[in-house]
Amino acid sequence: MSEISLPIWLVTIAVIAGLLLFDFVFHVRQAHIPTLREAAIWSAIYVGIAIAFGIAVWVFGGHQMGAEYFSGYILEKALSVDNLFVFLIIISAFKVPRADQQKVLLFGIVFALIARSVFIFAGKALIDNFQWMFYIFGLFLIWTAIHMLMPEKDDRDEADNFMIRLAKRFLHTTDHYDGDKLFTYENGKRVLTPMLLVMVAIGATDILFAFDSIPAIYGLTTNVYIVFTATAFSLMGLRQLYFLIDGLLDRLVYLKYGLTAILFFIGVKLVLHALHENEVPFINGGNPVPVIEIGAFESLPVIVGILAITVLASVYSPKGKALSTVTALHRAATAYLHTEVEETPEEREAAYQRILELEASLESYDPGHVESAKNDGHDDLVEKAHAMHAAGR
Repeated sequence: MSEISLPIWLVTIAVIAGLLLFDFVFHVRQAHIPTLREAAIWSAIYVGIAIAFGIAVWVFGGHQMGAEYFSGYILEKALSVDNLFVFLIIISAFKVPRADQQKVLLFGIVFALIARSVFIFAGKALIDNFQWMFYIFGLFLIWTAIHMLMPEKDDRDEADNFMIRLAKRFLHTTDHYDGDKLFTYENGKRVLTPMLLVMVAIGATDILFAFDSIPAIYGLTTNVYIVFTATAFSLMGLRQLYFLIDGLLDRLVYLKYGLTAILFFIGVKLVLHALHENEVPFINGGNPVPVIEIGAFESLPVIVGILAITVLASVYSPKGKALSTVTALHRAATAYLHTEVEETPEEREAAYQRILELEASLESYDPGHVESAKNDGHDDLVEKAHAMHAAGR
Protein backbone atom coordinates (compact mmCIF):
# COMPACT_ATOMS: atom_id res chain seq x y z
CA MET A 1 0.00 0.00 0.00
CA SER A 2 3.02 2.28 -0.34
CA GLU A 3 1.59 3.40 -3.71
CA ILE A 4 -1.92 4.72 -3.13
CA SER A 5 -4.31 4.22 -6.04
CA LEU A 6 -6.25 7.09 -7.59
CA PRO A 7 -9.66 5.82 -6.35
CA ILE A 8 -8.40 5.83 -2.74
CA TRP A 9 -7.08 9.38 -3.20
CA LEU A 10 -10.41 10.52 -4.63
CA VAL A 11 -12.44 8.88 -1.85
CA THR A 12 -10.16 10.40 0.82
CA ILE A 13 -10.43 13.90 -0.65
CA ALA A 14 -14.21 13.51 -0.99
CA VAL A 15 -14.53 12.48 2.66
CA ILE A 16 -12.45 15.44 3.87
CA ALA A 17 -14.38 17.87 1.64
CA GLY A 18 -17.64 16.34 2.88
CA LEU A 19 -16.64 16.85 6.52
CA LEU A 20 -15.81 20.50 5.87
CA LEU A 21 -19.09 21.03 3.99
CA PHE A 22 -21.02 19.32 6.78
CA ASP A 23 -19.31 21.56 9.33
CA PHE A 24 -20.29 24.68 7.40
CA VAL A 25 -23.90 23.73 6.66
CA PHE A 26 -24.83 22.39 10.10
CA HIS A 27 -22.64 24.44 12.44
CA VAL A 28 -21.26 27.60 10.87
CA ARG A 29 -23.84 28.89 8.38
CA GLN A 30 -26.18 29.90 11.20
CA ALA A 31 -24.09 32.17 13.46
CA HIS A 32 -24.19 31.09 17.10
CA ILE A 33 -21.93 30.59 20.11
CA PRO A 34 -21.21 26.85 20.55
CA THR A 35 -21.95 25.45 23.98
CA LEU A 36 -19.20 23.63 25.85
CA ARG A 37 -21.13 20.37 25.39
CA GLU A 38 -21.43 20.90 21.62
CA ALA A 39 -17.72 21.71 21.29
CA ALA A 40 -16.72 18.69 23.41
CA ILE A 41 -18.90 16.23 21.50
CA TRP A 42 -17.76 17.33 18.04
CA SER A 43 -14.12 17.57 19.09
CA ALA A 44 -14.34 13.98 20.28
CA ILE A 45 -16.04 12.91 17.03
CA TYR A 46 -13.33 14.43 14.84
CA VAL A 47 -10.54 12.96 16.96
CA GLY A 48 -12.33 9.61 16.80
CA ILE A 49 -12.53 9.82 12.99
CA ALA A 50 -8.79 10.57 12.81
CA ILE A 51 -7.96 7.65 15.10
CA ALA A 52 -10.25 5.28 13.17
CA PHE A 53 -8.55 6.31 9.94
CA GLY A 54 -5.15 5.72 11.55
CA ILE A 55 -6.19 2.23 12.65
CA ALA A 56 -7.33 1.48 9.10
CA VAL A 57 -3.94 2.66 7.78
CA TRP A 58 -2.19 0.46 10.36
CA VAL A 59 -4.26 -2.60 9.43
CA PHE A 60 -4.22 -2.26 5.64
CA GLY A 61 -0.95 -0.39 5.15
CA GLY A 62 1.20 -2.07 7.76
CA HIS A 63 2.81 -1.11 11.06
CA GLN A 64 5.28 1.29 9.43
CA MET A 65 2.60 3.37 7.73
CA GLY A 66 0.47 3.29 10.87
CA ALA A 67 3.30 4.58 13.05
CA GLU A 68 4.12 7.26 10.49
CA TYR A 69 0.49 8.41 10.34
CA PHE A 70 0.06 8.67 14.11
CA SER A 71 3.43 10.41 14.53
CA GLY A 72 2.48 12.90 11.81
CA TYR A 73 -1.04 13.39 13.16
CA ILE A 74 0.12 14.10 16.72
CA LEU A 75 2.83 16.48 15.48
CA GLU A 76 0.43 18.37 13.19
CA LYS A 77 -2.25 18.49 15.90
CA ALA A 78 0.22 20.08 18.31
CA LEU A 79 1.27 22.60 15.66
CA SER A 80 -2.42 23.29 14.92
CA VAL A 81 -3.08 24.06 18.59
CA ASP A 82 -0.13 26.45 18.42
CA ASN A 83 -1.92 28.05 15.44
CA LEU A 84 -4.91 28.65 17.71
CA PHE A 85 -2.83 30.97 19.89
CA VAL A 86 -2.25 33.25 16.90
CA PHE A 87 -5.87 32.93 15.78
CA LEU A 88 -6.91 33.98 19.28
CA ILE A 89 -4.66 37.06 19.13
CA ILE A 90 -6.00 38.06 15.72
CA ILE A 91 -9.64 37.49 16.69
CA SER A 92 -9.14 39.52 19.88
CA ALA A 93 -7.37 42.37 18.09
CA PHE A 94 -10.10 42.60 15.44
CA LYS A 95 -12.77 42.21 18.15
CA VAL A 96 -14.73 39.61 16.18
CA PRO A 97 -18.17 39.02 17.77
CA ARG A 98 -18.14 35.64 19.52
CA ALA A 99 -21.11 34.32 17.53
CA ASP A 100 -19.26 35.05 14.27
CA GLN A 101 -15.90 33.59 15.27
CA GLN A 102 -16.86 30.16 13.91
CA LYS A 103 -16.89 31.44 10.32
CA VAL A 104 -13.43 32.99 10.75
CA LEU A 105 -12.05 29.76 12.21
CA LEU A 106 -13.54 27.55 9.49
CA PHE A 107 -12.10 29.84 6.84
CA GLY A 108 -8.73 29.57 8.58
CA ILE A 109 -8.94 25.77 8.58
CA VAL A 110 -9.92 25.55 4.90
CA PHE A 111 -7.26 28.02 3.83
CA ALA A 112 -4.65 26.22 5.95
CA LEU A 113 -5.56 22.92 4.29
CA ILE A 114 -5.26 24.45 0.82
CA ALA A 115 -1.97 26.20 1.61
CA ARG A 116 -0.45 23.12 3.20
CA SER A 117 -1.61 20.89 0.34
CA VAL A 118 0.33 23.09 -2.08
CA PHE A 119 3.40 22.86 0.14
CA ILE A 120 2.94 19.09 0.55
CA PHE A 121 3.04 18.34 -3.18
CA ALA A 122 5.76 20.93 -3.81
CA GLY A 123 7.82 19.40 -1.02
CA LYS A 124 7.34 15.90 -2.42
CA ALA A 125 8.51 17.04 -5.86
CA LEU A 126 11.63 18.62 -4.34
CA ILE A 127 12.47 15.54 -2.25
CA ASP A 128 12.02 13.17 -5.20
CA ASN A 129 14.28 15.22 -7.45
CA PHE A 130 16.84 16.65 -5.05
CA GLN A 131 18.10 14.36 -2.27
CA TRP A 132 19.98 17.28 -0.70
CA MET A 133 16.62 18.92 0.16
CA PHE A 134 16.66 16.81 3.34
CA TYR A 135 19.66 18.89 4.46
CA ILE A 136 17.74 22.09 3.72
CA PHE A 137 14.60 20.93 5.53
CA GLY A 138 16.59 19.66 8.51
CA LEU A 139 18.69 22.79 8.92
CA PHE A 140 15.60 24.97 8.45
CA LEU A 141 13.79 23.17 11.29
CA ILE A 142 16.84 23.43 13.56
CA TRP A 143 17.06 27.17 12.79
CA THR A 144 13.30 27.52 13.43
CA ALA A 145 13.62 25.76 16.80
CA ILE A 146 16.47 28.06 17.86
CA HIS A 147 14.57 31.11 16.61
CA MET A 148 11.51 30.13 18.69
CA LEU A 149 13.60 30.42 21.86
CA MET A 150 14.67 33.98 21.08
CA PRO A 151 12.85 36.80 22.94
CA GLU A 152 9.91 38.22 21.03
CA LYS A 153 10.15 41.78 19.78
CA ASP A 154 8.20 44.35 21.74
CA ASP A 155 6.27 45.48 18.68
CA ARG A 156 5.36 42.00 17.52
CA ASP A 157 1.67 41.93 16.55
CA GLU A 158 0.20 39.23 14.33
CA ALA A 159 -2.82 41.42 13.60
CA ASP A 160 -0.71 44.45 12.68
CA ASN A 161 -2.95 47.49 12.26
CA PHE A 162 -0.86 48.48 9.22
CA MET A 163 -3.03 46.04 7.26
CA ILE A 164 -6.15 47.86 8.39
CA ARG A 165 -4.76 51.30 7.56
CA LEU A 166 -3.65 50.07 4.13
CA ALA A 167 -7.08 48.61 3.41
CA LYS A 168 -8.82 51.81 4.53
CA ARG A 169 -6.60 53.90 2.31
CA PHE A 170 -7.10 52.00 -0.92
CA LEU A 171 -10.43 50.22 -0.37
CA HIS A 172 -13.89 51.15 0.86
CA THR A 173 -14.08 49.78 4.40
CA THR A 174 -16.21 50.20 7.49
CA ASP A 175 -15.40 49.91 11.19
CA HIS A 176 -18.67 48.10 11.85
CA TYR A 177 -19.47 44.39 11.63
CA ASP A 178 -22.65 43.34 9.86
CA GLY A 179 -23.09 39.88 11.31
CA ASP A 180 -20.66 37.56 9.55
CA LYS A 181 -20.95 39.32 6.19
CA LEU A 182 -17.77 40.16 4.27
CA PHE A 183 -19.41 43.12 2.51
CA THR A 184 -22.15 45.51 3.55
CA TYR A 185 -23.66 48.81 2.47
CA GLU A 186 -22.94 52.09 4.21
CA ASN A 187 -24.31 55.41 2.99
CA GLY A 188 -25.40 53.67 -0.19
CA LYS A 189 -21.89 52.33 -0.95
CA ARG A 190 -20.71 48.71 -0.91
CA VAL A 191 -17.89 48.45 1.64
CA LEU A 192 -15.64 45.81 3.20
CA THR A 193 -16.38 44.77 6.78
CA PRO A 194 -13.69 43.96 9.37
CA MET A 195 -14.70 40.30 8.89
CA LEU A 196 -12.93 40.24 5.52
CA LEU A 197 -9.82 41.88 6.99
CA VAL A 198 -9.55 39.35 9.79
CA MET A 199 -9.84 36.51 7.27
CA VAL A 200 -6.98 38.02 5.26
CA ALA A 201 -4.88 38.17 8.45
CA ILE A 202 -5.74 34.54 9.27
CA GLY A 203 -4.89 33.43 5.74
CA ALA A 204 -1.52 35.19 5.83
CA THR A 205 -0.55 33.45 9.07
CA ASP A 206 -1.65 30.09 7.64
CA ILE A 207 0.89 30.44 4.84
CA LEU A 208 3.65 31.24 7.34
CA PHE A 209 2.74 28.23 9.49
CA ALA A 210 2.96 25.94 6.45
CA PHE A 211 6.69 26.73 6.15
CA ASP A 212 7.29 25.01 9.52
CA SER A 213 4.58 22.38 9.34
CA ILE A 214 5.37 20.63 6.06
CA PRO A 215 9.17 20.22 6.46
CA ALA A 216 8.48 18.90 9.97
CA ILE A 217 6.11 16.14 8.88
CA TYR A 218 8.35 15.21 5.95
CA GLY A 219 10.93 14.53 8.65
CA LEU A 220 8.68 11.71 9.86
CA THR A 221 7.55 10.23 6.53
CA THR A 222 7.99 10.83 2.81
CA ASN A 223 4.73 9.08 1.95
CA VAL A 224 2.72 11.95 0.48
CA TYR A 225 -0.61 10.24 1.22
CA ILE A 226 0.29 9.92 4.92
CA VAL A 227 1.55 13.50 4.98
CA PHE A 228 -1.66 14.81 3.41
CA THR A 229 -4.10 12.78 5.53
CA ALA A 230 -2.26 13.39 8.81
CA THR A 231 -2.25 17.12 8.07
CA ALA A 232 -5.90 17.19 6.96
CA PHE A 233 -7.26 15.20 9.92
CA SER A 234 -5.20 17.28 12.36
CA LEU A 235 -7.05 20.38 11.09
CA MET A 236 -10.47 18.71 11.29
CA GLY A 237 -12.26 19.74 14.47
CA LEU A 238 -9.86 22.60 15.16
CA ARG A 239 -12.80 25.02 15.22
CA GLN A 240 -14.59 23.02 17.92
CA LEU A 241 -11.33 22.62 19.83
CA TYR A 242 -10.94 26.41 19.88
CA PHE A 243 -14.22 26.84 21.74
CA LEU A 244 -13.53 23.83 23.95
CA ILE A 245 -10.15 25.00 25.22
CA ASP A 246 -10.57 28.76 24.65
CA GLY A 247 -10.11 29.45 28.34
CA LEU A 248 -7.30 26.91 28.63
CA LEU A 249 -5.16 28.10 25.71
CA ASP A 250 -3.33 30.56 27.93
CA ARG A 251 -2.52 27.70 30.31
CA LEU A 252 -0.46 25.87 27.66
CA VAL A 253 2.38 28.32 28.20
CA TYR A 254 5.15 25.76 27.74
CA LEU A 255 3.76 24.35 24.48
CA LYS A 256 6.19 26.56 22.58
CA TYR A 257 9.13 24.90 24.31
CA GLY A 258 7.74 21.44 23.62
CA LEU A 259 7.31 22.26 19.94
CA THR A 260 10.81 23.75 19.90
CA ALA A 261 12.24 20.46 21.20
CA ILE A 262 10.19 18.43 18.70
CA LEU A 263 11.19 20.58 15.70
CA PHE A 264 14.85 20.38 16.76
CA PHE A 265 14.57 16.60 17.13
CA ILE A 266 12.99 16.23 13.68
CA GLY A 267 15.56 18.61 12.20
CA VAL A 268 18.37 16.42 13.52
CA LYS A 269 16.51 13.34 12.26
CA LEU A 270 16.33 14.85 8.76
CA VAL A 271 20.02 15.74 8.72
CA LEU A 272 20.94 12.21 9.82
CA HIS A 273 18.73 10.78 7.08
CA ALA A 274 20.36 13.10 4.53
CA LEU A 275 23.81 11.95 5.64
CA HIS A 276 22.73 8.29 5.45
CA GLU A 277 21.50 8.81 1.86
CA ASN A 278 24.16 11.38 1.00
CA GLU A 279 24.82 12.25 -2.65
CA VAL A 280 26.36 15.69 -2.10
CA PRO A 281 29.88 15.65 -3.64
CA PHE A 282 31.64 17.73 -0.97
CA ILE A 283 30.35 15.54 1.89
CA ASN A 284 32.25 12.24 2.27
CA GLY A 285 33.08 12.31 -1.43
CA GLY A 286 29.41 11.99 -2.39
CA ASN A 287 29.08 8.67 -0.57
CA PRO A 288 26.59 7.80 2.20
CA VAL A 289 27.81 8.55 5.73
CA PRO A 290 27.44 5.68 8.25
CA VAL A 291 25.23 7.35 10.87
CA ILE A 292 22.30 6.12 12.93
CA GLU A 293 18.78 6.71 11.61
CA ILE A 294 15.70 7.42 13.69
CA GLY A 295 12.61 5.58 12.49
CA ALA A 296 8.88 6.18 12.95
CA PHE A 297 8.66 3.78 15.90
CA GLU A 298 11.37 5.74 17.74
CA SER A 299 9.90 9.13 16.79
CA LEU A 300 6.36 8.44 18.03
CA PRO A 301 7.20 7.97 21.75
CA VAL A 302 9.58 10.95 21.67
CA ILE A 303 6.89 13.27 20.30
CA VAL A 304 4.21 11.97 22.68
CA GLY A 305 6.57 12.15 25.65
CA ILE A 306 7.65 15.74 24.98
CA LEU A 307 4.06 16.91 24.53
CA ALA A 308 2.91 15.12 27.70
CA ILE A 309 5.66 16.76 29.77
CA THR A 310 4.90 20.14 28.19
CA VAL A 311 1.17 20.00 28.95
CA LEU A 312 1.63 18.73 32.52
CA ALA A 313 4.22 21.40 33.27
CA SER A 314 1.93 24.09 31.84
CA VAL A 315 -1.11 23.02 33.82
CA TYR A 316 0.44 22.24 37.21
CA SER A 317 3.54 24.46 37.45
CA PRO A 318 3.06 27.58 39.68
CA LYS A 319 5.34 29.49 37.33
CA GLY A 320 3.26 28.25 34.40
CA LYS A 321 0.06 29.54 36.02
CA ALA A 322 1.63 32.97 36.53
CA LEU A 323 2.89 32.99 32.96
CA SER A 324 -0.55 32.09 31.60
CA THR A 325 -2.13 35.06 33.43
CA VAL A 326 0.60 37.42 32.22
CA THR A 327 0.02 36.17 28.66
CA ALA A 328 -3.75 36.72 28.96
CA LEU A 329 -3.18 40.23 30.36
CA HIS A 330 -0.80 41.06 27.52
CA ARG A 331 -3.38 39.96 24.95
CA ALA A 332 -6.23 41.80 26.69
CA ALA A 333 -4.20 45.03 26.77
CA THR A 334 -3.22 44.63 23.11
CA ALA A 335 -6.85 44.11 22.11
CA TYR A 336 -7.95 47.15 24.15
CA LEU A 337 -5.38 49.36 22.42
CA HIS A 338 -6.66 48.34 18.98
CA THR A 339 -9.33 50.95 18.27
CA GLU A 340 -9.65 50.47 14.52
CA VAL A 341 -12.81 48.37 14.91
CA GLU A 342 -15.86 50.20 16.28
CA GLU A 343 -17.03 49.17 19.78
CA THR A 344 -19.87 50.31 22.01
CA PRO A 345 -18.98 52.07 25.31
CA GLU A 346 -20.24 48.97 27.14
CA GLU A 347 -17.90 46.71 25.17
CA ARG A 348 -14.95 49.02 25.83
CA GLU A 349 -15.70 49.04 29.54
CA ALA A 350 -16.05 45.25 29.66
CA ALA A 351 -12.67 44.91 27.94
CA TYR A 352 -11.07 47.24 30.47
CA GLN A 353 -12.62 45.38 33.39
CA ARG A 354 -11.05 42.20 32.01
CA ILE A 355 -7.65 43.90 32.27
CA LEU A 356 -8.35 44.85 35.90
CA GLU A 357 -9.44 41.29 36.73
CA LEU A 358 -6.25 39.81 35.30
CA GLU A 359 -4.11 42.36 37.15
CA ALA A 360 -5.87 41.39 40.38
CA SER A 361 -5.26 37.70 39.66
CA LEU A 362 -1.51 38.33 39.37
CA GLU A 363 -1.43 39.49 42.99
CA SER A 364 -2.19 35.93 44.14
CA TYR A 365 0.96 34.52 42.50
CA ASP A 366 4.56 34.55 43.64
CA PRO A 367 6.01 37.98 42.67
CA GLY A 368 9.19 36.34 41.40
CA HIS A 369 7.21 34.10 39.05
CA VAL A 370 5.20 37.07 37.81
CA GLU A 371 8.26 39.20 37.08
CA SER A 372 10.08 36.37 35.31
CA ALA A 373 6.98 35.78 33.15
CA LYS A 374 6.82 39.35 31.84
CA ASN A 375 8.39 40.28 28.51
CA ASP A 376 10.14 43.59 27.96
CA GLY A 377 7.52 46.25 27.41
CA HIS A 378 4.71 44.29 29.11
CA ASP A 379 4.15 46.90 31.84
CA ASP A 380 4.30 49.73 29.30
CA LEU A 381 1.58 48.06 27.26
CA VAL A 382 -0.72 47.74 30.29
CA GLU A 383 0.01 51.32 31.34
CA LYS A 384 -0.96 52.53 27.86
CA ALA A 385 -4.29 50.72 28.24
CA HIS A 386 -4.86 52.45 31.63
CA ALA A 387 -3.95 55.82 30.14
CA MET A 388 -6.31 55.30 27.19
CA HIS A 389 -9.16 54.42 29.58
CA ALA A 390 -8.42 57.43 31.79
CA ALA A 391 -8.56 59.67 28.71
CA GLY A 392 -12.02 58.33 27.98
CA ARG A 393 -11.05 56.60 24.76
